[in-house]
Amino acid sequence: MIENRLHFGRDTAFREDAFKIRTGHSPENTATLRSFAINQLRDADHTNIAAGLRTTALRSYERPLALLGLN
Repeated sequence: MIENRLHFGRDTAFREDAFKIRTGHSPENTATLRSFAINQLRDADHTNIAAGLRTTALRSYERPLALLGLN
């Protein structure tokens, strides 16, 4: 169930299935970064990942740092 939830979130929020790079370690690395982003949004109590990404993008210079507790 958790794996399906994570894949669904990566696919719908980041359009992972449409990702064109399929060589080397790029697919694994980007999947890891996307999973990290989704988990950080969930830890910040965002239940809707797409809405959380939009909120984070509003102030792209400060929100990701605040989300990670680095500002």
